[in-house]
Amino acid sequence: MREDEVMKDTASGEPEPQEGERLKGPPLGEVLEFMRLLWAVDHGLQSTSKRMESTLGLTGPQRLVIRLVGRFPGITAGTLAQILHVHPSTLTGVLKRLEKRGLLERKSDPLDGRKALFALTESGRALDIPSEGTVESAVQRVLSRMSRNRILCTQDVLTALAQELGGVPHPEEDLAADSAAKKPDFR
Repeated sequence: MREDEVMKDTASGEPEPQEGERLKGPPLGEVLEFMRLLWAVDHGLQSTSKRMESTLGLTGPQRLVIRLVGRFPGITAGTLAQILHVHPSTLTGVLKRLEKRGLLERKSDPLDGRKALFALTESGRALDIPSEGTVESAVQRVLSRMSRNRILCTQDVLTALAQELGGVPHPEEDLAADSAAKKPDFR
């Protein structure tokens, strides 16, 4: 068959899938195809997280917290929640479990006693290293095969989608919040 010829499936009249497209399934269109891939990524994250828990003793989210606290010792729960784009209450359980296991230590902020500062314990630091079989290692392998431009474009699409879904504030929302915080209240 020549490149410019497309074989038709006699049952549906649709073009037959080309090499490499057979794993995709039926043609879905851009939106549904993108959603299908997001679903596959979510499923992969959940499955890998469960495997990590049985092999490393940490779920994916717990490991991410360990890696971030290792990178930013003395970080507050609020700042950690901002970095992760989650509500602080979502993070509370993860922090408590890691603290209970002796991987994190909580200290009171000397400048504001209402805030807690988190750091890794010696046991936590032992886990703050690159490890095979983690979400992080899978992401690293994929990124190492991509051009910087492709990575930046993908980050742009994922950021825009997260903003649209409300998981990440739009830049104009950040500016509005900043300016509202700076306005004096003359009531």
